[in-house]
Amino acid sequence: MTTNNTTTKRPTAAVKIKRLHPDAVIPQYARAFDAGFDLVAVEDVLILPGETAKIPTGLAFALPDGYELQVRPRSGISAKSKLRISNSPGTVDAGYRGEVCVLMDNIRQAAGETGTICLDVSDKPVESAQPVDRHAYLIRKGDRIAQGVLAIVPIADFEEVDELDETERGAGGFGSSGVQ
Repeated sequence: MTTNNTTTKRPTAAVKIKRLHPDAVIPQYARAFDAGFDLVAVEDVLILPGETAKIPTGLAFALPDGYELQVRPRSGISAKSKLRISNSPGTVDAGYRGEVCVLMDNIRQAAGETGTICLDVSDKPVESAQPVDRHAYLIRKGDRIAQGVLAIVPIADFEEVDELDETERGAGGFGSSGVQ
């Protein structure tokens, strides 16, 4: 890990990117202190109500050993629409060299009304090239669909034991601390 002192004092890591599609957008950080960089759709994808779609970015990454790329939701999409990242955060392992895609769910129920108007990532009406349920979402080529965060991943050194040490929490989970 090196430090880039020209813009910030944050650590940096060399990440190689291969453009798999001529329209793929090389990621960049929007602001100096952002943790994540935008991942952009490289083609139009229609997501019907209750369906999950794989949205290609047209990019492959070579991450340094000891790192992962976490694929996380963009807060604006989650706040304005019923689109959710399926496996949030998704993990891209350092050894993976294939295309990074974003798995996205449309959690809306079917409206039962078909036409050529559906929704975009901001939950605004948009024209579809084919008849669809009005609660379908059209991800358009060039839409910022997720964010990537580079994270250090330590490797666990597992040790099997007969007993675990006691803690105040113990085995309490799933709401054991209450809601208020």
